[in-house]
Amino acid sequence: MEIVQVVGFGVIAAVSILFIRQSRPDIAHLLSIGAGVVIVVYVLGYLRMVIDVITDLALEAEINTIFLRTLLRVIGVAYLAEFGAQVCRDAGENSIAAKIEFAGKIIILIMAVPILMAVLESIISFIP
Repeated sequence: MEIVQVVGFGVIAAVSILFIRQSRPDIAHLLSIGAGVVIVVYVLGYLRMVIDVITDLALEAEINTIFLRTLLRVIGVAYLAEFGAQVCRDAGENSIAAKIEFAGKIIILIMAVPILMAVLESIISFIP
């Protein structure tokens, strides 16, 4: 039960940060960011397993790998943008967090254009 470890680490970190914040708020912010990074790094190993399973299924279904690669990159951009925005919010920088989220959405839109074009070409090929 990996979630128990993650939650346990998160709760211990949060309580520790709560006590440290009273005397050293600057150190508390750094510990908060560090705890978040540790949790993300811990979960990345499991994410790799999921990506491998999805890749194997896509190859068996003979799905074009370009679409799969784009989908996985979009998911990666979404997660990274969310993580970066949350770190900024934790540091009290809501404005920068909003800009990170906006940039993530624009990058996802740009990455989705080739898939959109392929779908439109397929639709156009059906029209006489």
